[in-house]
Amino acid sequence: MTIPPSDTLLARIAGPADVKALPPEQLPRLAQDIRDKLIEVTSRNGGHIGPNLGVVELTVALHRVFNSPDDQFVFDVAHQGYVHKLLTGRGGDFFAKLRKTGGASGFLYRSESVHDAFGAGHAGTALSAALGMATARDLRNSPEHVVAVCGDAAFTCGVTLEALNNVVSSTKRLIVILNDNEWSIAKNVGAIASYLNRLSTNPTYNRMHHDVEAFFKSFPAGVEMNRVYNKWKRETKDFFVESSLFEKFGLRYLGPVDGHDIDALIKNLEFAKHCDVPVLIHVLTKKGKGLEAAVAHPEKFHGASPFDPDTGENAKPIPGTPPNYQDVFGAALARFARANPQVLGITGAMPSGTGLSQLAREQPAQFFDVGIAEEHAVLFAAGLATKGFRPVCAIYSTFLQRAYDQVIHDVCLQNLPVTFCMDRAGLSPNDGPTHHGLFDLSYLRCVPRATIMQPKDEDELVDMLHTSLHLPGPGFIRYPRGAGTGAPVKAEPALIPVGQAEVIKVGTNIIIWALGSMVPDALKLAQRLEREEHLSVGVVNARFVKPLDRHLLLSQAAVVPLLVTMEDNVLAGGFGSAVLEALQEAHCATPVERIGWPDSFVEHGSSVEILRANYGLAPDDIAARVTARWRTLQSGRATVDRP
Repeated sequence: MTIPPSDTLLARIAGPADVKALPPEQLPRLAQDIRDKLIEVTSRNGGHIGPNLGVVELTVALHRVFNSPDDQFVFDVAHQGYVHKLLTGRGGDFFAKLRKTGGASGFLYRSESVHDAFGAGHAGTALSAALGMATARDLRNSPEHVVAVCGDAAFTCGVTLEALNNVVSSTKRLIVILNDNEWSIAKNVGAIASYLNRLSTNPTYNRMHHDVEAFFKSFPAGVEMNRVYNKWKRETKDFFVESSLFEKFGLRYLGPVDGHDIDALIKNLEFAKHCDVPVLIHVLTKKGKGLEAAVAHPEKFHGASPFDPDTGENAKPIPGTPPNYQDVFGAALARFARANPQVLGITGAMPSGTGLSQLAREQPAQFFDVGIAEEHAVLFAAGLATKGFRPVCAIYSTFLQRAYDQVIHDVCLQNLPVTFCMDRAGLSPNDGPTHHGLFDLSYLRCVPRATIMQPKDEDELVDMLHTSLHLPGPGFIRYPRGAGTGAPVKAEPALIPVGQAEVIKVGTNIIIWALGSMVPDALKLAQRLEREEHLSVGVVNARFVKPLDRHLLLSQAAVVPLLVTMEDNVLAGGFGSAVLEALQEAHCATPVERIGWPDSFVEHGSSVEILRANYGLAPDDIAARVTARWRTLQSGRATVDRP
């Protein structure tokens, strides 16, 4: 399937100028070369193969018509930016290491290339950012074009609609590409998706508009008559031909256009370049085009693990590999929903990624996919909770950031019993800083009435979900990406006393307070310190960040020389900070060594282990830090005791 690099047109592309220099008849071959390269690299590394296969011709056309980086492209989410990378000098070994340490990111970042006009990783941001850039251009009176490339799912995001409402009041020159493939991650839902489907299945729409314009332009004063027609059409809404939603917002609508016809794309883009009003080009693409398995299974190949390029099959899991946390959560929620019709599951376009697919299959009336609309998901849950339901919002840690106001203002302020299950807490290594869940403890811990917890294993996750569904107010459960520890889930869940930590191992020299996924690391660290330093080291499974088990903490702090905290969160405002605050409030001066992530945005990398090593969080580094702190304390004590 893979063509040798020496035989490809793609190998000759060092930048956008080379794309422009190709004869038009060679562009389909370039498109095929790009697809071959995308399949070759993502089958080995994993990645967002489906979205990128769908925008090959569109991206080629953009670079034929516009002049990057002078003209600027803003890609919504930016997970479909692989083609853009290949056409802007980021091929070769750099692209071959896509999503790996030292290789190209899976998203666009301004720091990676001058051709990345705006960074992204979350949906719905492109139109607002592009509008800001276009307005800045107008204020500077500079000539460049700004193009926003938005997926259809972006229009389910409130911020995109907010931007749409402001386009005509901010600029007269903006090009918006609506890349319509009917999928975000899962199948798009809601009224916007239905509306776009009606537009895309009405091929006479744009032809009729062009016919009306041609009619007016056939007269001697045709240009002016056409201008009057467009003004009249906007004001009367439905003069001659029903206006599209976008024209009601003041954008000129073109389309639908075949997103895999390079010639048609170029013609429409060239037309849009010369318009004196904002333009939206509705492009129809096929997600996964060029890979049969990706076309047949668009949700699976939205963001795929490494796969066989011929069959589309993923590597078989190693026998005995524990189930992923998301699947354990999904099975537990489905079980609780069967037993209690008041239990509901809510996702923002992530039924598979969050584990809610099982609930959707088994209890569809208790499952809600609201699209990429986290703010709405949280407010929707709040409304349900006022009527006696027990909604569970399954939202990745990094995506819950988008609904922070709703969490504070609408759920916690009103003390509503909404449960938030935050997958991907900690690192999402291949995806990088837009997807790492390293901030949730810090952004939630300051919110009154929030109960925040993290399980050490799968069984405790089920117990915490069970516990949260019995809380009188909001509960937050965070857990990492990937496989669990292999702990069996007992037949009946147990209620965990709120705010009560678990002593796993007793110690007299050092006590480690660990949270969630760091508990196994804490046990290994304790064993190592006992073996190498002959210390007595205890381990506590904190379980709750808020409320913290202050009684146990203070009783231990009164009798041991050193406490250590371990968390998979930034140190600023995190679990270790909670421990320090509790000690300070009790006027307890016991030293604390905090282990966690520094005040940085952590880049993407090949694995959690590599990234931890890069930031001094490898097992050897942590052991060295704790040992050094212990020795310093002992040295100081010896100095004080010396006569």
